Amino acid sequence: MLKFFKFGEHKTNLKTELIAGITTFAAMSYILVVNPMLLGNAGMDPQAVMMATAIAAAIGCFLMAFMSNYPIALAPGMGTNAYFAFIIVLGMGIPWQGALSLTFWNGIIFLILSASGVRKQIIESVPKGLQVGIQAGIGFFIALLGLKAAGLVEASPATIITHGDFSDPIVLLGLGGLFAICTLTVWRVPGAIIISMLALAISGLFVLNPASTEGAPEMLTTLPESLFALPSGLGETFLQLDWFYPFTNLESLQVLFVLLILDLFDSVGTIIGLSRRAQLLDENDQLPRANSALSADALATVCGAMLGTSTTTSYVESAAGIEAGGRTGFTSVVVGVCFLIALFCYPLIAAIPAIATAPALIFVGLLMGEGLRHVPYEEYTERVTAILTAITIPLFFSVTHGIAIGFLLYIFLRVTSGKAKQLHWMTYTIGAIFLLFYIME
Repeated sequence: MLKFFKFGEHKTNLKTELIAGITTFAAMSYILVVNPMLLGNAGMDPQAVMMATAIAAAIGCFLMAFMSNYPIALAPGMGTNAYFAFIIVLGMGIPWQGALSLTFWNGIIFLILSASGVRKQIIESVPKGLQVGIQAGIGFFIALLGLKAAGLVEASPATIITHGDFSDPIVLLGLGGLFAICTLTVWRVPGAIIISMLALAISGLFVLNPASTEGAPEMLTTLPESLFALPSGLGETFLQLDWFYPFTNLESLQVLFVLLILDLFDSVGTIIGLSRRAQLLDENDQLPRANSALSADALATVCGAMLGTSTTTSYVESAAGIEAGGRTGFTSVVVGVCFLIALFCYPLIAAIPAIATAPALIFVGLLMGEGLRHVPYEEYTERVTAILTAITIPLFFSVTHGIAIGFLLYIFLRVTSGKAKQLHWMTYTIGAIFLLFYIME
């Protein structure tokens, strides 16, 4: 194992990779609760979706580990699962079996693009400023989600957004968790993120849950009735997709196109940001084994659709494990094993409050935002598109739309400044796809 994953070459060790894998899993384990809840709105069995989520995540992590040796974990993606449930199924009236079929064919098409190297060309055609802007934007997006989960920011009709109530115990827990992670990091304590998360979960046993009623008070963290439970119910979704739905319902091809766009730029943007953070890029600032990583991403989507879940993709929360020192695919293997174990520990996982993961998301987001120092500020086009992309990803609440506006502005500025011939043909192709995406939206 040590030789296969090249621990020496990547200057890591077994202990570090184990801690990194557990840290990544802790940061993204919420998907085991959220995904069944969202897809349950589409009429799918929540217990079956939970099993499909865990198994699809495990398969995706193993594929990424053995095909690319990158510390990037996969699971059904947030955003695409909401699109699956609320837009495709509830909004357009497509049965969930048909939606799974669209997800399946999305994965097949991406697998072809990845194997042929087209997706690699797409990554390499992204200008450096935009690459850095994407990384920072994803970081700010993660931080915003963490700040919202911790109650540190909330909506305001007067100022759009404002700070939370600092007298609220939950807000204080979130702030204390963030301070704890930063302090442990300064002290160079390994596993600072997971230590803080466990401490907050334990603290929640003594903090009253504001959602509880006066007659039946509950603590923020409630002890589960049991630690283990046998998984069941996968048969409700396994291989239940309507295999040829896109070909018998041609009007659904528009949905397939949107899924392709969402999957392409969410996964490419995530892989670019995480790879840069993990210092996996080569001397030419390119990602080695990009085709393998992208093929693993596509295969995970295919497997996830057959199991019964929405698009499976690379997770930005992998940054938590990367910050803990993860540098090889063994980190992803650990995450995959944790997902399989989670099939039997669901009651325990469900007991962990959201506040326990919020400070970790804020911390990781801040670290990813540090990438802005790599922007070539001497070039106006590079810096303005990088900054615009970094800002709009969290404000639009969409990685895809943030990348789109940055790409279109970059092309516009290059063309109007007489440098159109310097652009890669793939850059123009991506711009045209984004324009088509907005027209069809």
